[in-house]
This record gives sequence, structure tokens and C-alpha cells, in this order.
Amino acid sequence: MKTQQSIPTTKVERSAKFVKTGFQIGGNYIKHYSKKLFNPDMDRDQLNEDNATDIYKSLSELKGSALKIAQMLSMDKNILPKSYVDKFTQSQYNAPPLSGPLIMRTFTKNFGKTPEQIFDTFNLNSSNAASIGQVHQATLNGKKLAVKIQYLGVGDSISSDLKLVKPFAFRLLGMSERELNIYIKEVEERLLEETDYELEVRRSIQFSEDCKNLDHVVFPKYYPELSGKRIITMDWLDGLHLKEFLKTNPSQELRNKIGQALWDFYNFQQHELRAVHADPHPGNFMITPDEDLGVIDFGCIKELPNDFYYPFFSLISTDVINDKTKTIDAFRKLDMIHTDDTEEQVEFYYKAYKEMISLFAKPYISKVFDFSKTEFFEQLYLYGEKISKMPEFKQARGVKHFIYVNRTNFGLYQILHELKAMVNTDTYEPTLNR
Repeated sequence: MKTQQSIPTTKVERSAKFVKTGFQIGGNYIKHYSKKLFNPDMDRDQLNEDNATDIYKSLSELKGSALKIAQMLSMDKNILPKSYVDKFTQSQYNAPPLSGPLIMRTFTKNFGKTPEQIFDTFNLNSSNAASIGQVHQATLNGKKLAVKIQYLGVGDSISSDLKLVKPFAFRLLGMSERELNIYIKEVEERLLEETDYELEVRRSIQFSEDCKNLDHVVFPKYYPELSGKRIITMDWLDGLHLKEFLKTNPSQELRNKIGQALWDFYNFQQHELRAVHADPHPGNFMITPDEDLGVIDFGCIKELPNDFYYPFFSLISTDVINDKTKTIDAFRKLDMIHTDDTEEQVEFYYKAYKEMISLFAKPYISKVFDFSKTEFFEQLYLYGEKISKMPEFKQARGVKHFIYVNRTNFGLYQILHELKAMVNTDTYEPTLNR
């Protein structure tokens, strides 16, 4: 893949990039409607393809929070047209890497030394490039290491980038401004944490320790003494990403084993730690040669406060979801039903959200769930498409915690679906009696 020789770091440079992309998109619309004059039956597929290509190219060159949002949107397959999902999915695995000289400059600026002054060997060609940083292989004292280097200026440009992303988000998502502002604020908080590599090292060590007894889940060792604000050094984990793993045609038994490890990893965190790895895209996991699940990134962690956890997970309990009064009470606590709603609105949202929760809870209310079944996912996508067209859902509903908790759980469901895994779902259940 062609390397990127420079990265826009100032607000002016990054703003100019967005403006240029906006003009390109405008040109795409002009071309589309000009052709439509001669062919009224022409659909929007080519327009979406052209826009997705231009937007992804721009975001991948900007890196940082702009590209991270593309990565997040690629996982919400019922929100965007397929061409956007296909293009943005590239950011999950391999965005265009920065060139060797640029990485050397970034490394020296953040660490005060060149890689050769610290490691025995350091490969200037990255093995993986994503939204916040890219990974290089190094060795020290005979040990193979992964060195993650954050892109220059990423941490300083989050707030301004998100303001620039808003017009694209308005057009793509169709959210109200209040709803979008809530979304952007929550994303900003998580991204600020995600660019704090010292925080990530501490969390990685803590979560690795907390989850060490889970079956078939492994973690690299982290080295604080070889890490800093913009650099993380950890053991190199050999293995395959999900896409590569599936190309090996693994047995159903192995698919189930990896799927069970994923399910246990996420639900142990949600229900025992009340904090969860909230970035469940396939690029953050490896399947090792020992057929274990390797977790290689703890940059994005979402804590689950009690005032969210209890009402949300109580809805999965059948005695609550079947009791209308208790269900409405939980919806009120979660700001899904507002205090000033009319009786008709309360009834509408009660029925709509009950259907949504009942769909979400299906894996939880059976002891074993087969994620290979397409019917479950078709129901989820059809429901998402249905409510996206309802004017009642154009206003903001639900507490901000839904943004990352929904992303986490539906992201988990999607990976399990790609694995076609059958898992035991009663291993770590909601702890509502505490």
C-alpha cells in the first residue's frame, strides 16, 4: 500500500481538506443529477460510491477522530448505504500508513530518541495502520515487540475535527442537531481518552489482569518503561485477523470456541467489571496459532454507571419486559420516555422500545444462541430502517450511555455473526441483585 508522506496537523490545513472534500461531493451531485435528466430511472448507487470514495480518501489522510468516526459508522450497517460501509470498513484493518521519515519524526518528537536508540531492531514499514496510530514491529533482548505510534497532532485536533465532521454527519445520519451534539460530545470524551496512551497502558494492564482467568482469551504484556504519551510498547502477538482467519475455512468447533471467548470477554466485563472494551471492530482482535482470542487494544473503555446499568439490563429480564408498569419506569430512567410526553406518546414509545429491547435481548434469554442465523440480523436491520424513517425518532431519546453500549453489543453480535458461531449465553449474566 502506498505510504502517506505528510499529515495535515493545523486547524487551517484540516479545515481546507474538509472544504475541498465538500466541493468534490457537490460535484458528484451535479454529475448525478445531470445524468438523471437523461435517465430518470437511474438510482443513487454510483453517487453513493463516488461520495464514499471521496469522503474515505479525505478522512484516511486526516487520520485521527475523523477517520475513527468512519470506522464507527462502518459497523452500523443499517445506518449507511452499502457503498459507504464497504469503503469505511477499510479503516477497521488498514488505513494508508505514514512514511518512514514521518514516523521517525513523530517518534523522536514524542520520545526524545530515535527507535534505534531504544530497540535492537525497528521496522520502519508499519504492519498495521488505523485511525489513531500505526503499529511497527521491533525487537529488544530477543523479544518481539509491537510499537504503536500515535499520529502527529491527532490528540490536539479532536474537538475541531468533530466540528468539521458535523455537516457530513447531518447529511449521512439525518439526526436532529441536539441528538447529534449529544453523540458528538460522548464520542469526543471517549476519543480524548483513546489518544491518552499513558491511560491506555494503565487500563490495558488492569483489564488484562482482571480478565486473565477467562478461557481462551490472551493479552500481550505491556511495557510502561518503553511507552509514553504517544507511544505504546507491548509484546507482539502472532495470529490472524478475523477476515484472514475466516479465509482458512475454520471448523465449526473452532468458530464456536472463538465466539464463546468473545462472548465471555464482553459479558464478563459488562456484568462483573461494569466497564467494557467499547471498540469491538475486528481489527482489535487476533486468532493466535494456539487457537485463542488475542485482544490487542484497550484504547476505548466505556464505564457503566449504576443508574444506567440497572434499568437497562433489568429490561432483559422477562418478568420486567412483560410488566408494562415496570418497563415504562425503566424507559423513563433511561430517558427513552420523557416526563412531558402525552399519554399517546408514552404508549407509542413503550411499544416501539419494547419491540427493540425484545429483539436485542434474544441472545440473552436463551441459554444457547446460534449467531449464524440471518433471520435475527435481518430483523434488527429492518427494525433500524423502520424507526429511522419515523418522525417520532428525529428528536433525541435515551441517555448518552446508549451510544457506546449499543455500539459494543451490536458490534459483538456482528462479529459473532461473521464467525457463524454458536455460543452459550448464560456464562456471565446481568448482576441485578447487587
